[in-house]
Amino acid sequence: MAAGAAARREPGSGPGGEKRILCVGLVCLDIISVVEAYPAEDSDIRYRVGGSSTGCCRGSPRGRRGAHGPVPCRCVSQRWQRGGNASNSCTVLALLGAPCAFMGSLAPGHAADFIVADFRHRGVDMTHVAWQPRGDVPCACCVVSAANGSRTIVLYDTNLPDVTAHDFELVDFSQYKWIHWEVFISKDVARHFGYQSAPEALQGLHSRIQPGATLICAWAEEGADAIGPSGELVHSDAFPPETLVDTLGAGDTFNAAVIFALSAGRTLQDALTFGCQIAGRKCGIQGFDGIV
Repeated sequence: MAAGAAARREPGSGPGGEKRILCVGLVCLDIISVVEAYPAEDSDIRYRVGGSSTGCCRGSPRGRRGAHGPVPCRCVSQRWQRGGNASNSCTVLALLGAPCAFMGSLAPGHAADFIVADFRHRGVDMTHVAWQPRGDVPCACCVVSAANGSRTIVLYDTNLPDVTAHDFELVDFSQYKWIHWEVFISKDVARHFGYQSAPEALQGLHSRIQPGATLICAWAEEGADAIGPSGELVHSDAFPPETLVDTLGAGDTFNAAVIFALSAGRTLQDALTFGCQIAGRKCGIQGFDGIV
């Protein structure tokens, strides 16, 4: 799920009192199944750890059929993971060493207990979580193909209320140097508006933003492009891993790395390149541990 950032920057307060980055948006429970290859529609695959599998997969890395018929497409692992655009960006920022906080809605329950424990494990501040008296924590069923690293996501976006203006009134923004919302231009959003490349999307949308703003658009294996306040278009190539393993959260990783670099005063070109490098590392591993 692609995310982005709207920024409000203020000078840091120096060593020992570094201002934080606040990420506002979705947190959900990701239930992730890693399969040998994406299963065929209406197939039924059963696999016991250390045992055999039944059923078949049309997209097996060894071909659709083996010597004696269809090749089984096994689920090789399954895990729970804290997900969501702002949540994932917090994970990456924390791994990069940036003090950060999450702001979004949660409802009490087993899923929230898991999410809270993982936020704490990562050292992400949860002061601004908006606890809701009704609703359920959103849940995403994610299928990751080991054959090509693709991810397919079905989000059950529940009746959980969003954060409100009143929730923002309770935030002391002087503690933060960057406020992050979902406003980077994703490849999917660009295509929705009829654009077929990142440069085309940026040039087409540039006239619709306020003067002095920066537009950034990542385009998967094509890298990323951006237009800064001067109107100059900058580009970074992608940095694909030797083996594509897991692209789930790659867009959120790119956004976090770009925010990390820009909030540290690096140039737009440097930030774009850094974002592509970190996103490339993420695509070569399962989950987020190991990106730095």
